[in-house]
Amino acid sequence: MKFQNVHIIDDTLDALANLVVENGLIQEIEILDGRPDPAQPVLLPAFTDLHAHFRDPGFTYKEDVVSGSRAAVRGGYTAVNLMPNTLPVVSSVAQAREVEDRIAALNIIHANQVVSMTLNEQGQDCSHLRSIPAGTIPFVSDDGKGVNRDDVMEEIFNICKEKDFLIMAHEEDARYSPQDLRMAENAMTFRDLKLCEKTGGSIHFCHVSTIEAITAIAEAKAKGLRVSCEVCPHHIYFNAEQANYYRVAPPFRKDEDIEALIKGMQDGTVDAISTDHAPHTPEDKANGANGISGIETAFALCYTKLVRGGHLTLNQLVKLMSTTPSAMMRLNKGAFKVGMKADFVKVDLNEPYIIRAEEFASRGKNTPFEGQQVWGNVLETIREGQTVYQA
Repeated sequence: MKFQNVHIIDDTLDALANLVVENGLIQEIEILDGRPDPAQPVLLPAFTDLHAHFRDPGFTYKEDVVSGSRAAVRGGYTAVNLMPNTLPVVSSVAQAREVEDRIAALNIIHANQVVSMTLNEQGQDCSHLRSIPAGTIPFVSDDGKGVNRDDVMEEIFNICKEKDFLIMAHEEDARYSPQDLRMAENAMTFRDLKLCEKTGGSIHFCHVSTIEAITAIAEAKAKGLRVSCEVCPHHIYFNAEQANYYRVAPPFRKDEDIEALIKGMQDGTVDAISTDHAPHTPEDKANGANGISGIETAFALCYTKLVRGGHLTLNQLVKLMSTTPSAMMRLNKGAFKVGMKADFVKVDLNEPYIIRAEEFASRGKNTPFEGQQVWGNVLETIREGQTVYQA
């Protein structure tokens, strides 16, 4: 298969090229003379989402592996990292493999199922991690909940250091949640940075949203601590007032927080942009459920706010949405290099479109961005050389 005279952009390239794909891999890349036609679509490495919820098993009325996979490729994603707060909670490798196998059978996307870092996400017992062989799984997380017991969290750090599991932490101290969600995020972030330093372990901070947290993470990185972090498209696109205080966890923040997150993307503090795709029914949202169906709007929101807004180059955005998260998931994708998987997304950067939740492939139509005009429409998603979505 050949892709001829295509405009390719990854974390380092921006060029016209011919690509040869065989057996799902990039076999040849020929960089052509001349500049691309600005009117033609752009081919990017397909995106990788470090943080998504497909609600399967147990909450399939919100989403399942079929609708979630279709939503992912509609958003330009060919790989996702799924959080374990399902029913039952995924607390074993066997449970994780069952979810992964069902998604693999669909042959639409690649998925990794994260295992909970406390048993059933109850925050009290992490002994199940000791039975998992070293290197078997890449990530553990209690996403949706913070681990409030300091002794348990320290034990998690020590186990994960020994077994090469990366902690993905939802930072929310439940003592502060009822009255101060900013303090809840900041307090647990500060604690876990101290534990990271004490144990010599590593941690990835999920959906960072405050100026205090991103500043502390930047300082920790400067000290050489093994930390990484992600931000979410919704947290950088709208402040709380613009979002009409739409319920997400952590919540929409202030302009000063958005500015700090953008600075963190510019200076390398932020490693990845993740969606925290969290589909809900209208009834659940009306009853106060936190979450946004975000995997289908992520690129357009980020391209519109960050690239068209003059904060990042498209190369930098690709690094945050594809190159680095792919590497963190240990995947052979995320850039235009010979030998890498031919996972691409074709996008239209020129014509704006209006976000309409009724058009989502996800079962979750929950978004505060209904009617928002954005740029960066996904035209086609290609996985291992085969089209898995076409607009």
